[in-house]
Amino acid sequence: MYVKDVEVQNKVGLHARPATFFIQKANEYKASIWVEKEERRVNAKSLLGVLSLGIVGGTSIKIIADGSDEQEAVDGLVKLVESGFSE
Repeated sequence: MYVKDVEVQNKVGLHARPATFFIQKANEYKASIWVEKEERRVNAKSLLGVLSLGIVGGTSIKIIADGSDEQEAVDGLVKLVESGFSE
């Protein structure tokens, strides 16, 4: 299992469009991936799950992965979140 904390950089957070990019990226990996915010954990490959967390800009989240490409998955998703989803 591999875990990293990251702060959401874009102002609006993970609303529909950035959340879609996030899920598409998560689905590129074989590992099971979760996003955690304030003790609530959801499947990072589920749009409804990610949107249900209500992640806004400046929020700190954990990205957790477990599987053969777990480190690559977490690092890739952290990089995407840090980029601000090009917004």
